[in-house]
Amino acid sequence: MAHNSIVDVIGGTPSVWLDRMVAARGLQGRILAKLDYLNPGFSKKDRAAKGIIEAAEVDGSLAPGQTVVELTSGNMGTGLAIVCGIKGYPFVAVMSRGNSEERARMMAALGAEVVLVDQTPGGIPGEVSGEDLALVEAEAARITAARGAFRADQFHHVGNAQSHAATTAPELWADSDHTLTAFADFAGSGGTFAGTMQGLHQANADIRGYLVEPEGAAALAGQEISQAGHPIQGGGYAMFDLTFLQGVSVNGYLTVSGDEARQTTRALAREEGIFAGFSAGANVAAALRLLEGSETGGVIGVVICDSGLKYLSTDLWG
Repeated sequence: MAHNSIVDVIGGTPSVWLDRMVAARGLQGRILAKLDYLNPGFSKKDRAAKGIIEAAEVDGSLAPGQTVVELTSGNMGTGLAIVCGIKGYPFVAVMSRGNSEERARMMAALGAEVVLVDQTPGGIPGEVSGEDLALVEAEAARITAARGAFRADQFHHVGNAQSHAATTAPELWADSDHTLTAFADFAGSGGTFAGTMQGLHQANADIRGYLVEPEGAAALAGQEISQAGHPIQGGGYAMFDLTFLQGVSVNGYLTVSGDEARQTTRALAREEGIFAGFSAGANVAAALRLLEGSETGGVIGVVICDSGLKYLSTDLWG
């Protein structure tokens, strides 16, 4: 079936059982990986971008031809560049220079105006800290006010979580043949976890949810921040008010180090042929650990958040 635009093919990504990785480690249970790196913008954020823009069109908060602005680590910006480009909204992506350069190039190629914000003194390229993000947020707020723009606001706009409740959750449940027992997700805005758990609980209230955070920056788990900079781009945003997670049942928290995420991402490529990014490796690492412990014998859903192509300039593939 042919579609009218690229926006119409966002979502509906395939899922794959990671049985090879599970068997190679002698574990009991299964991991179901939803391949959201096969979305048009190569990430799960395409779903949220579409959800936010279409919800804003419906409620009238986004006027025809109005500029859209958003803070991004690159993936939400890519999704918004696609959706806004097709729908006729100028888009400004505001991103830290600490994120991989492939992301900025891709957004620009898709028609976005990309504003790169310098890291704080001593900032390490490839490791975006909370202080770096605070500078990006300030610049995004300034541009929004100066241009009378619509702020996509992925950390608060209901279209983010709603998109995952309406699409990611039922897709995972159907793809698992209604066998899913748990879901684990690396926390960025919190929209994927909150929305997916909401949708999954409509199918089965007993499905357990686990939040994954970077080691040293697990504020959601109540831990002290000891390593604000980490290589798992797109997460560790607890400095923001993650409203999506308020009132959401969390059955457990896991932390994943940058090295564990890196090694698992590389193993995912070698053993399963899935060429993904850092946060996908964090998700799979967490799921494998759950099968070693409290979820032994269970069926755990994860999202392959984005493509390894967005990390070629980083040490993920070095």
